[in-house]
Amino acid sequence: MLFTFDSRTPHAGRDTYVSETAQIIGDVTIGDNCYIGHGAILRGDYGRITIGAGTAVEEAVVIHAPPDESAEIGERVTVGHGAILHGKRIGRGAVIGMGAILSLRSEIGEGAIVGEGSVVTMKQVIPPRVVALGNPAKTVREVSANDAAFWERAKQLYIDLAKKYLDRGMQPVTGDRVRGTEW
Repeated sequence: MLFTFDSRTPHAGRDTYVSETAQIIGDVTIGDNCYIGHGAILRGDYGRITIGAGTAVEEAVVIHAPPDESAEIGERVTVGHGAILHGKRIGRGAVIGMGAILSLRSEIGEGAIVGEGSVVTMKQVIPPRVVALGNPAKTVREVSANDAAFWERAKQLYIDLAKKYLDRGMQPVTGDRVRGTEW
């Protein structure tokens, strides 16, 4: 659901899927061909959120910008399930693993990978094309060609999934039986 708040209205681009259980509030701009998953919360209530084309914001992600500041997420970024983002900038092609936390004003470089459950602390900067893990997140190696190829395929899967949701929609299951189980 998209909500206007304090005269700020969210906008979603062409061929972008926004789940009806997501909450997109206020000053949020989402590019073309994005996927915004079920239960995601994007709060542009007193800051601005911009999301580049081809980005996947998976289920239960929370994104929030500080007052009068911006949270900028580049093109073709993957934000894994349950991540919490209060960061300033995420570069093009980056990956934020499931359950990762990006604290206030942190920055993630282009093509970087922040591993699952990692914590990027306030104002911390993760350089481009590195893998960062832990709490606090530390660079452990450079992104390999295999990493880049894997994540490029994964990004396309979500672009295709967004299109499929838009084209086919979801149908509620009704009646007394669901997959052979009585309710």
